[in-house]
Amino acid sequence: MKAIILAAGYATRLYPITRDVPKALLEIGGRPMLDWFFDNMAASGRFDGAYLVSNSRYYPAFLDWAEKAAVRHPELPVKVLDDGTGNEQERLGAVGDIAFAIEKAKIDDDIMVAASDNFITFGLDGFLSAFEETGRDTLLAWHMPDAEDRKNMAIAVLDANGNIMDLEEKPQEPKTDIAIYAIYLYRRDTLPLFREFLDTGANGDSPGRFPAWFYKRKEMRVWFYPGECIDIGTKAHLEAVRERFPDETAVHRAMLYE
Repeated sequence: MKAIILAAGYATRLYPITRDVPKALLEIGGRPMLDWFFDNMAASGRFDGAYLVSNSRYYPAFLDWAEKAAVRHPELPVKVLDDGTGNEQERLGAVGDIAFAIEKAKIDDDIMVAASDNFITFGLDGFLSAFEETGRDTLLAWHMPDAEDRKNMAIAVLDANGNIMDLEEKPQEPKTDIAIYAIYLYRRDTLPLFREFLDTGANGDSPGRFPAWFYKRKEMRVWFYPGECIDIGTKAHLEAVRERFPDETAVHRAMLYE
């Protein structure tokens, strides 16, 4: 399996701290937050390659990070891809960057797509096992209690077997409390559909817009995660997480897979 890590955004809500440093490399527990996710991927033993999609501004910083990651995890090679954009107006969008990585790296394998700004405390084994056992494209989900927060997420309606019956990105009137988080598992035969989606002219800014289009064409399932999946979207989010996890010991204590 291959991984595509989406890191081509500009994190403008975190300016000025992200003007020169990509959000994924901001520190939590004394290390770049991306380190923790990469460690998690390596611990699963399921990945034989990863592609990190950056923009041109942050490309040198991610190259430097990738060199250090190769020392820690030589068994999991990571290649940084520059999507050629230099500012917010030029962005390809999340789905555009997924298609870019698939085509640039000539990926012909099952993939995990992950936003680079998620801080998770659970291991990936359960998620990956569910994907392997069902043979279905699988999305990461949890129950979101706050009704207003649901309006900023992809919200799913499921049947009794956990299949997606309805999926809407950022609905004004959410139908359930089942929120989809930005880590996705897609089958090898799904990969050509990313380009097909973009060719329709659909909005590909958010990674959740693809499965909201795709579920009508092919059966998809969800997996409810244990632990936490924290989206570092604002300064307040970052400060709160840093307060909870001031050092490596605090992070390791929270990790359910260790």
